[in-house]
Amino acid sequence: MLDHCSISHKGGVVLWSRSFTPTAAEAVASPSSSPVNSLIREVLIEGRNAEEKYEKDGYAIRWTFVNELELIFVVAYQRILQLTYVEDLLSAIKALFVKLFEPFLTSFVASVHAVRNRAASAKASVMASQTWDFAKAFEGWDKVFDKVLRGLEDKAAQERKSKSRPIARVEEPSTPPSDDASTDPTVQSDAPLDEEAISRNVQALKNRLRGKGRRRGVGRLESGSGRDSHASDSDNTPSKKRAKTKTGRKWGDEAPTEADMATLDFSSDKPDTEGRSTAVDVKALVDEHSLGVRGQDGLYEVKDWEFSKDGDGSDSDFITRALQSQQGAKQPEKSGSMGALGSIFARLTGSKVLSDTDLLPVLDSMKQHLMKKNVAKEIADKICEGVGEGLVGKKVGGFQTINAIVRQALSTSLTQILTPNTSTDVLLSIRTKLSSPLPSTQQRLPYSIVFVGVNGVGKSTNLSKVCFWLIQNGFKVLIAACDTFRSGAVEQLRVHVRNLSMLKESSPNSKGGVELYERGYGKDAAGIAKEAISYAKDNDFDVVLIDTAGRMQDNEPLMRALAKLVATNNPDKIIFVGEALVGNEAVDQLSKFDRALRDFSSASGKGRGIDGMLVTKWDTVDDKVGAALSMTYVTGQPIIFVGCGQTYTDLRQLRVSNVVQALLND
Repeated sequence: MLDHCSISHKGGVVLWSRSFTPTAAEAVASPSSSPVNSLIREVLIEGRNAEEKYEKDGYAIRWTFVNELELIFVVAYQRILQLTYVEDLLSAIKALFVKLFEPFLTSFVASVHAVRNRAASAKASVMASQTWDFAKAFEGWDKVFDKVLRGLEDKAAQERKSKSRPIARVEEPSTPPSDDASTDPTVQSDAPLDEEAISRNVQALKNRLRGKGRRRGVGRLESGSGRDSHASDSDNTPSKKRAKTKTGRKWGDEAPTEADMATLDFSSDKPDTEGRSTAVDVKALVDEHSLGVRGQDGLYEVKDWEFSKDGDGSDSDFITRALQSQQGAKQPEKSGSMGALGSIFARLTGSKVLSDTDLLPVLDSMKQHLMKKNVAKEIADKICEGVGEGLVGKKVGGFQTINAIVRQALSTSLTQILTPNTSTDVLLSIRTKLSSPLPSTQQRLPYSIVFVGVNGVGKSTNLSKVCFWLIQNGFKVLIAACDTFRSGAVEQLRVHVRNLSMLKESSPNSKGGVELYERGYGKDAAGIAKEAISYAKDNDFDVVLIDTAGRMQDNEPLMRALAKLVATNNPDKIIFVGEALVGNEAVDQLSKFDRALRDFSSASGKGRGIDGMLVTKWDTVDDKVGAALSMTYVTGQPIIFVGCGQTYTDLRQLRVSNVVQALLND
């Protein structure tokens, strides 16, 4: 049974709606909890309009578009119900509604566009709907809808009945029991066995197993006259006896001296020939070309990642090549003469209304291009489906119009997906928390950030880069070593803290400081994090960076332990650290981390999820930045930083326009 069905204009005007249950009517009436409003806010506005089904608060929601009339048809029902006729219902009511009321809908859409062109306010288009009497215009639609719905429900009920009918059982003729002990005992279909038959079958099975074991053993014993016997005899040859007396290997003529061992000691804190400790080269820890900039307010900001494209990949060259190919102009042949996206626009010509058939080869080429950019396959499929849904029904005239429409549609879709719906200004969040007023009896908690991710992606290294950025902005940072499993994890952070302390001393602009809080190995990570936050609160630290052990996304016990750390300490930010080199794997890792944290960090299943991402090894992918698109698409959360080198200054911020430019680069 359906809960809700509605027909709306993309501008926000509801043309017709029907709620079938009181609960659904209350949900739709409440803007904050309405499943339709959630669909528009979390899916359609963010460009995720190619999802097969959207689920929210126990509802499953399906939808479809009529682009030429800017209509959205939405159906909502209980998620636990398996309604097989929903897609057929959407297709039927879409076709009938447009066929019955197309003149009225065309006039309405034209008036909305006219109001939009005249007024700068977005409310004007909504206010224009007050002059239209939808109840009178769509009179009789309720009866048509009820008839279509009743027919589909009856059809689905008949299909369920036909599937549930019992199938006549055909009994196979029983086989008489065999007396051969070497065969399996036969069991008749339904006939009860007496004690004698049961004992006979058991004995036959024992004899068979015993016979197999005896044959295997006899085979090995009787092979003494063959190859095995020769092998055993050969063991007694003098050559074999000499080989058994193994002597120790010698790596040199004599044992290494203390001087030789000293030359092999590459530790940075070893004493020199005069007994003084060798200092770490501070200049090697930073890259002058990667240093951020300080604004007028004195804040240190990391650099933006900028995509520098070659001349052959520029937008003008891209469009020119596609246009020349369409007009049959001759060009010098070279490998991949039009690129992956360039060949898309050469497929469409003429003035017509675009259909699914026209767009199918175009969308396929577009999907292949995105996958070459390291976008996960399922994400590329959904993005292309969303672009296609937005183009079906559009009127185009001439190649240049098609070029502009298709390219703009893809660019708009990528921009909507990558645009964050939450703030990426971590400095603002930290300063807001540290400056917010508190009661005199309450002590201020430090700002806490947890870094999570799979093994080997660079959590500890990039945590130290974030720490360097915070120190440059004058914050006092405490690093909590909560990776109590991996050997060397605590020592690695200790080296980072030592290096960062030396950088602070050598930098006159650095006012902050850094310390390490560690309790060794084999301890409870959640307890160590809690102790670290308490220590930071008592010692006036501003920020606590919590390093966690890497774990695979399918390891439920380890994911529960991570969720326990989150639930116990309630950090201000949960940052997922992932690699830029992975495609489909990034989607699997991020989605399972986010789902596990939400499920296991709260008894109600509505716990904390991922708040942002930090993508490492960004300098290894060039323009194949699809991992950023895949990660943002999965959670809707922003990429806060990307790591692009081996020094503490190799941290970058992402701009949406730069990522879109790299994805569209041919």
